[in-house]
Amino acid sequence: MNLGLSLLYAAERSPHSDAVVDGDTRLDYRNLRRIASGLASGLASLGVGRGDRVALVLKNRRQAVELYWACQWLGAVVVPLSWRVAPADAAYCVADSGAVVVAFEEVGLEHARACADAADRFVAVGVAGAGSSADLAARFRAGGDERPCEPYEDLLASGEGAGAPPPAEDLDDRETSIFLYTSGTTGRPKGVPRSHAAERAGGLSQALHQNYRPGERTLGVMPLYHTMGIHTLLGVQIVGGCYVCQPDWEAAAALDLISSERIGSLYLAPTLFHDLVHSPALAGADTSSVRSLAYAGAAMTSALVERCVEVFAPEVFINHYGSTEVYTYSVHFDQRAAPGCAGRPATNARLRLVRPEPGAGPDDEVEPGETGEIICHLSSDEAFAGYWNRPDADTKAIRDGWYFTGDLGRCDAGGNLWVVGRIDDMIISGGENVHPLEVEDVLERAPGVREVAVVGLPDDRWGQAVTAFVVLEEDAAGAGEEAAAADLDAYCLQSAELARFKRPRRYRFPDALPKSPSGKILRRLLREQDLEPLGGAAR
Repeated sequence: MNLGLSLLYAAERSPHSDAVVDGDTRLDYRNLRRIASGLASGLASLGVGRGDRVALVLKNRRQAVELYWACQWLGAVVVPLSWRVAPADAAYCVADSGAVVVAFEEVGLEHARACADAADRFVAVGVAGAGSSADLAARFRAGGDERPCEPYEDLLASGEGAGAPPPAEDLDDRETSIFLYTSGTTGRPKGVPRSHAAERAGGLSQALHQNYRPGERTLGVMPLYHTMGIHTLLGVQIVGGCYVCQPDWEAAAALDLISSERIGSLYLAPTLFHDLVHSPALAGADTSSVRSLAYAGAAMTSALVERCVEVFAPEVFINHYGSTEVYTYSVHFDQRAAPGCAGRPATNARLRLVRPEPGAGPDDEVEPGETGEIICHLSSDEAFAGYWNRPDADTKAIRDGWYFTGDLGRCDAGGNLWVVGRIDDMIISGGENVHPLEVEDVLERAPGVREVAVVGLPDDRWGQAVTAFVVLEEDAAGAGEEAAAADLDAYCLQSAELARFKRPRRYRFPDALPKSPSGKILRRLLREQDLEPLGGAAR
């Protein structure tokens, strides 16, 4: 089944159920279908046909949801892009994907202008507090570009006036539904075309693993250009549920939405969970409706798992391990019992651990208990078929039908997977392997620590020195950095969970850690910093 039909079926099954909430705007499935089909007609009038790409530089607003479903209805391919990247990077993705239309809001105005040489037409989306769509379209044209720029409401009105088309019933579900671009921590972002079948399988996986119920209500804050955001939207649509938009992350506002909209499930990056459970607004928030928690995108420390359990008392608390390329690798269903565990292969997944060496193949499996690179078979219903126009990336990541994730993991005696980091993040200090997460898990429990990230920095003696970047709580920062480093080293010495040689040799105390839009800590940026180390720990 293609995703246009998926929306049609949901609208016929639950026409009056809430589908999207965005501020004061509430859409049921009947009206979401009406708007999506009208926008599909409007896009067709701009020359968009099946297989054509439509780029979105939009936050998590109802208009982004409406345009997403319009593309699925029409059989066009949606290309959601981050407004946080440089305009030149957005222009690269538009040119690389071949997008013919770019829809943008105020925050994406400069991105749209940068795309003027790549796309044929533009759609301006006005948002509250930033002017109307017509005003934004005029400002786009005032920048000197003569490409057609249609106000969003005009596009919808013209489409509805022309008569909404039925969904593309004969569209093969193997056709491309979406292009997601990887974060591009090294070099240019890579385009990941994903089919209707793979996307629907990912949505079903999301609904199944997070135990969505009919009419589920979830917080739509993970960016829709990220695999977590898209599959939150798809999963909740499959069960006839409601996607509650939060365009800008702010913990107090999220807690207010959880209370007022009776949110039942949260699927967030660990960073956002950290913000929620440490927010001053938590004391006055009603979180009793939340019964299902899931996280992905990065590891969650034991301390954060424990705090989430204390705050939400969830019925379900899962670690969802996957990627843009293959949505789900594995799932662990009870984080209370084993914080950080990635569990067993998911419904659609087949995994192996192989030697983390260049040239290793799918049959080069490690011994039980040993650390290896995690690979996933591409027969998964949720898998991609290869990168867009990047045979070099295909050669590196795909071998003999297996996707090589670049992640390191090990299996415990019970057969559960533990992800211990990226191959590129492994620290080799004095000839010993040190995985950042095992050090971070100890340090985050230390008094006065808000966040921590561990990397290896060049060292003449040790090769790499284990270095901890620690963000302190306000009341702990006043003691001074040298005293804080000494206290943390003493804490590590007292820990029975961390070998002495794995203790950080250096501490640094930034005000914040660099993160990707999905909340992943950007260790590369930490490694690139050239700051004077503090608190070198004696050995």
